[in-house]
Amino acid sequence: MRRTVFNEDHEAFRETLRAFIEAEVVPVFDDWFQAGIVPREFYYKLAELGVFGINVDEEYGGAGLETHKFEAIQYEETARAGVNFGGSGVHVLLALPYIKMLATEDQKKRWLPKFVSAEEMWAIAMTEPGTGSDLAGMKTTAKLSEDGTHYVLNGAKTFITGGVHADRVIVCARTAPATPEDRRHGISLFAVDTKSEGYSIGRKLDKLGLRTSDTAELAFVDVKVPAEDLMGEENKGFYYLGKNLASERWGIAFGAYAQAKAAVEFAKKYTQDRTVFGQPVAAFQNTKFELAACKAEVDAAEAVADRALEALDAGELTAAEAASAKLFCTEVAHRVIDRCLQLHGGYGYMNEYPIARLYADNRVNRIYGGTSEIMKTIIAKDMGL
Repeated sequence: MRRTVFNEDHEAFRETLRAFIEAEVVPVFDDWFQAGIVPREFYYKLAELGVFGINVDEEYGGAGLETHKFEAIQYEETARAGVNFGGSGVHVLLALPYIKMLATEDQKKRWLPKFVSAEEMWAIAMTEPGTGSDLAGMKTTAKLSEDGTHYVLNGAKTFITGGVHADRVIVCARTAPATPEDRRHGISLFAVDTKSEGYSIGRKLDKLGLRTSDTAELAFVDVKVPAEDLMGEENKGFYYLGKNLASERWGIAFGAYAQAKAAVEFAKKYTQDRTVFGQPVAAFQNTKFELAACKAEVDAAEAVADRALEALDAGELTAAEAASAKLFCTEVAHRVIDRCLQLHGGYGYMNEYPIARLYADNRVNRIYGGTSEIMKTIIAKDMGL
């Protein structure tokens, strides 16, 4: 079926990005995989390509566009090549919307030019040890000093993607206790300079998948955060977090669909090249049926992902719709990638084959951004159940 979501400008970007990946990423990706991290210098190359400035206003050094379609193409092209860009996706997909929504003019002038140039890489720190999806249960605190010039930040965060390379992190912290009526009350957001005294990076976490994406534990001991680095209003942080969850969940949905699509292509090529019992694996009826069934599921996921993308760009993607897209696309990817790995036989279990890495990378899609169970809860509530 013909896709209508991308135009000529998008496809020109796709060609440029594909060439960039082939020249700058594919030859060194195995080294990144073994090291468990993308070199910090690589982000400057992405900045030169213009990736970080697409949705930033021209006055701050960006292209001034308002669309997620270029991000969607990045998902498709990195999955197609069996690579990824480390933690840089958080910089654009997660952190930038908060800057655009909450930053004052002075903050934008201070932050956005460095954001676009990769001089400052951003991450966001929500999850804490022991809280998981229960963000209202966070215990990290930020207390305003008596003279009102700064906040004193104390606490810890975990599972922070981009946390090793980040130069500035949006930290969620309690500025007031929860109330009996609303346990979400009292959370605020701060743009914390990672060079601040008392700010420390703990372990770079050893993950099952996404091994080139730096994920870290963070700790704050009496970190002084200037009052001018508060994002938005005090105690409204949970409201702000809710406003951006739809775009985050769309990103996970679209990324999962792109992984599933890539898996089918990997399996198709492998089964065409691999010979057993004197004929290609692709010649067997079971292989044809498996790949056909996977292709049908990917087609459906593509339609859902594209529709969610159009709604997101139009500002119409609801929380329930984003949850539905995430649930569907991540579950499809889980099934498809598993079946495509099976078609590789024993080689599918070897990390030298992209299907093995894809299998491991994909698993977290049904966990982060809200588990599949949380997505079902959101959908059911929207149904009036």
